[in-house]
Amino acid sequence: MTSAYLIWLLFIAVYDFRQRRVPNWLVLAGALLALVALAHGAAPIEQEWTAALLGAGLGFGVLLLFYASGVMGAGDVKFAGALGLWIGSSALLPVWLLASLLASLHAVLWLVLGRWPLFPRLSLALFGPPAGGNPPPKRVRFIPYAAYLALAAAVWMVWGRQSG
Repeated sequence: MTSAYLIWLLFIAVYDFRQRRVPNWLVLAGALLALVALAHGAAPIEQEWTAALLGAGLGFGVLLLFYASGVMGAGDVKFAGALGLWIGSSALLPVWLLASLLASLHAVLWLVLGRWPLFPRLSLALFGPPAGGNPPPKRVRFIPYAAYLALAAAVWMVWGRQSG
């Protein structure tokens, strides 16, 4: 199931980087796969049901506060809940910290490129096309946080558990 988990993370990351959103079907597929893995004792991270459910609740609940304040998309919140099923409550903090560091670097790069647009292709890849003459959307989402959560979870899965 480790392969399925890593493939799911890859799909989340690619989709969020490209579309700046995380579709419900992809979040639900990952959550269902995590439940099946837990039921069969084949989860990539050995944990009890209580740790997995607590991880899902914490992942969803904590990021829901950020969604309510308008700084995060709903897909990020739902993905964090599904991710919590896979990694449990004990891994959430290191994954959140690494994802937040990556998202912060993304934000700094966005600010730098916005003031010094020397690399228009890089700016386009990171932040999408400029609004042009269209009215700006209500909520512009420049930072694909679910993608950074997925990358951080994959890094933790491959390297972080070995040192713990």
